[in-house]
Amino acid sequence: MVILGLNYYYHDSTACIVVDGILIAAIEEERLNRDKHTREFPQKAIDRCLKIAKLNYNDIDHIAVSIKPKHNLGKKLLYWTFNTRSLKSLKAFINNEILHALRKQRGFWNWYKGQWGSKKKGPKVHFIPHHNCHAPGSFYVSPYQEAALLGVDGSGEWATTWLGYGTGNKVEIIGESFFPYSLGSFYVAVTYYCGFKPYYDEGKTMGLAPLGDPKRYKEDIAKLVWVDDNGKLHFDLSYFNFQNLSLERLSPKFYKKFGKGRKPEEEFTQHHMDMAAAFQEVLEDRVLEICEVLYKKTKTDYLIVSGGVALNSVMNGRIVRESKFKDIYVMPAAGDNGTAIGAAYYLYNGVFKKPRDFVHLDPYVGTYYSNEDIEHVLKGAKLNYEYVEDIAEKAAELLEEGYIIGWFQGKMEIGPRALGNRSILANPNLPDMKDKINAEVKFREAYRPFAPSTILEAKDDYFDLDVEAPFMLKVCNVLKEKQAVIPAVTHVDGSARLQTVTRESNARYYDLIKKLGDKTGVPVVLNTSFNVQGEPVVESPVDAIRCFFSTGLDMLIIGNYLLTK
Repeated sequence: MVILGLNYYYHDSTACIVVDGILIAAIEEERLNRDKHTREFPQKAIDRCLKIAKLNYNDIDHIAVSIKPKHNLGKKLLYWTFNTRSLKSLKAFINNEILHALRKQRGFWNWYKGQWGSKKKGPKVHFIPHHNCHAPGSFYVSPYQEAALLGVDGSGEWATTWLGYGTGNKVEIIGESFFPYSLGSFYVAVTYYCGFKPYYDEGKTMGLAPLGDPKRYKEDIAKLVWVDDNGKLHFDLSYFNFQNLSLERLSPKFYKKFGKGRKPEEEFTQHHMDMAAAFQEVLEDRVLEICEVLYKKTKTDYLIVSGGVALNSVMNGRIVRESKFKDIYVMPAAGDNGTAIGAAYYLYNGVFKKPRDFVHLDPYVGTYYSNEDIEHVLKGAKLNYEYVEDIAEKAAELLEEGYIIGWFQGKMEIGPRALGNRSILANPNLPDMKDKINAEVKFREAYRPFAPSTILEAKDDYFDLDVEAPFMLKVCNVLKEKQAVIPAVTHVDGSARLQTVTRESNARYYDLIKKLGDKTGVPVVLNTSFNVQGEPVVESPVDAIRCFFSTGLDMLIIGNYLLTK
């Protein structure tokens, strides 16, 4: 059975291929069309996934789409009928919730007919409710046979949080919250307030928050959102404007109480840092309250967290430390990109009741370029390069000497975190390395932190985290006595967004980190995504070479080849 999973409705368009329950390939369209967070139909990603799987369109048996456009339509219409709205907001509602759906559906069926001629000739199409593709879809590829389920995002078919319980192939819903009661929209509002791009720069807000003091505004911000005994969200909407589907996320009442927001390109003030800190901590507190409700209702040891808010790794770290759950599973593509995978597995395991034989612990499901492929590009570009047999040893030598390296290996990762195959690497021992990379390579704000990767065996020597963190989605504390040892990956509050690496998950990356540890005594490497601000992570050798020569990278290691400037 061949299933094509698709996400194309909101943002981060993605495609995947699942064959007899095994994920063969999953690729975000942005990596191929070079439009970050693209909303375009994932045509390039579909073609690439089929190529990797060595299949063609006629081999597809089912298409699972991570949206059911008419789902909760009645709730949407009732809300807008009984809540007074301006003509401007009514037009926005019609455009966003009705015309947008029609355009997306028309585009999908035009593509479908272009491939198969008619609905009768092609594979069966299954439109899966969006939140079923988040939490239940993630559950089906998790390592757990029983778990509490939590989906948290801005809005998907009007739902904003989804609480449930899964055991085996069975999933049951416990509760939902609906727009405008949205933690995703709550966090987007402070992203906008801090002068960042909404639904795009929430990671910047998370990184800014540790520079602020949450106590200054937390008491007032906490009054704006609360959770009831059933895990449902409630808001004081008089302080917000996102409920009107307005680009202005906050109301005049908010600005009167909390002051002016930061305009893009303005300098950061302590005020905005404190606001980011307060919103971040309130978000964490409310999600922890929902987790408490889920634990009481499920009494299970493990939790699935999914949706765009699940990319808030600081929040995830607090869930690990403070909730009653032993551990959490967050898919590496926890946002809408991962719903392509979630849709395919909800169909396979949830609808068709097929055995759960696959666990998504390997994020390296994208395109692979062999040494032959890479050398062909290097020769075509007439570049000077050197073949190195033990490339991990060479990389460790260069990192020890203080060079910043572009590292391009194996299959591309799925999701927004670089997990050692499309990464920029540096020595975390060097105190000025963070500022140097932000200024000369990434071209981004100086406060932005970088993540550490370490071999699993060394985790407890440097980090306060009891569980593994293979997808870089659980922030923990760096041990106090080690913060001065790895200053380039220790954030201002002593935290780090850790990735733990095993030989089984990524042998070449593991060897590099271990060899660096043999040389320096510190088996930790600074790891950030191989891209510059505003661009997607590199996908191909051509992307990697272009990024190398247009930034302050010192060396490029691509396959077994070393390039210098």
